Amino acid sequence: MPTTEQRVVQQLKQLVAEPSVSSPDPQWDTSNRGVIEKLAGFTDELGFKVAVQPLQPGPGGKANLIARLGPEAPSNEQSGGLVLSGHTDTVPFDEGRWQSDPLALVERDGGLFGLGSTDMKGFFPVALAAIAELDLHELHAPLYLLATADEESTMRGARELPVDALKGASAAIIGEPTNLQPIRLHKGIMMQGVRLSGRSGHSSDPSLGRNVIDVVPALLTLFDRYRAELAQEFRCELLAVPTPTINFGCLHGGDSPNRICGELDFSFDVRMLPGLAYQDIETALNQRLTALASAHGIDIEMRRLVEPVPAFEQAEDSAAVIAAEAVTGCAAGAVNFATEAPFLQRLGLETIVLGPGSIDVAHQPDEYMPMDQLRPAIDVIKQLIAHHCL
Repeated sequence: MPTTEQRVVQQLKQLVAEPSVSSPDPQWDTSNRGVIEKLAGFTDELGFKVAVQPLQPGPGGKANLIARLGPEAPSNEQSGGLVLSGHTDTVPFDEGRWQSDPLALVERDGGLFGLGSTDMKGFFPVALAAIAELDLHELHAPLYLLATADEESTMRGARELPVDALKGASAAIIGEPTNLQPIRLHKGIMMQGVRLSGRSGHSSDPSLGRNVIDVVPALLTLFDRYRAELAQEFRCELLAVPTPTINFGCLHGGDSPNRICGELDFSFDVRMLPGLAYQDIETALNQRLTALASAHGIDIEMRRLVEPVPAFEQAEDSAAVIAAEAVTGCAAGAVNFATEAPFLQRLGLETIVLGPGSIDVAHQPDEYMPMDQLRPAIDVIKQLIAHHCL
């Protein structure tokens, strides 16, 4: 294995070994500081100016890393700086279902197996290898390495980036696994809970209460009809699933067969297309749920389970998309999963999603990064850095 790829593997081993699970469940949630400290060391060795942005106080809290090479602003109007961005956290894992220790990177069958190897700790050593092969004295615009916290749960790291954190940059590459195809569009996601409140009572006489389970068929019909309306109005053929989706995720209610069910919780998610705002969905559903509650004499309340992630679209004729298509030889596409792209785009950055590995192996046992994508990924990143910063 050539020296560059060996360095990538060694750095990835160190990153995978640092637990950084992000989860709404405090039993799973861990700090990402170990990963941040490793990346701070790697970037410092390359001459980056390194800043750590704490998101929580104390050594066990979450943090972002913002590292910069080159000037704070482009030296001419033709060049614009570049951000290479990734998240440091992983999803929870079931160690017993892995063939090897999830936190110990293993090379086998042409892949690098380990938790977060492709989603997306593997992007960082690839990006650093690309940077190391360039003449860093020739930078005419700033080059940033951005490492964020909590992408897999709240996306808090990207949401809390200061407005001026990436001064002088005009474009961003988020290294999520896309098999090195540039992605310029993806769906958003919102996760909501609905609580139905009636009145419990003795099951021998239904008139003694208001059984909210009786309302479930009407509730599901309401959502199914709204889902069909969205599919009629919004469609994007770039996407494998071209319409918005609503998934019925959880339904919990009642406590005993001989009691009228007085309370029930229902949760769902919506995957939005560009042009479909989550605020409009909330308004439309609240109107329908209010009417349903009135018709059945119960109370219904809808709430956000997490803050929504908007849908993302970068214009197909934007400079960042054109450059990525030229370097990769692939037309920019779209994916169903959400990323931090909307939050970087809000900072004024033309943003694409582009990285090695496949999303198909993420969030499951025996996640791996294909070895044969390391060198091509390094070369792609090198060319994009040269385009934006040299």
